[in-house]
Amino acid sequence: FINGTEKVRYVQRLMYNREEYARFDSDVGRYEGFNPYGEIQAQYWNSVPEYMEQQRTSVDWFCGHNYKISTPFLVER
Repeated sequence: FINGTEKVRYVQRLMYNREEYARFDSDVGRYEGFNPYGEIQAQYWNSVPEYMEQQRTSVDWFCGHNYKISTPFLVER
């Protein structure tokens, strides 16, 4: 979502043993895999419509909520 002049996006990075294997980016709207395991997981998650709808709206319900709480501490200092 856009708040003032700032565009807010939700990025979920999935890691194992310090290696990123998959990522969801609200600007892209789907999971991307970065190794064979991550590609399998991303393909599965992207095939579940209800789960993907929840992830795509997370920028509103997760980021929006946390942005409102964090703004006084992070932006207005």
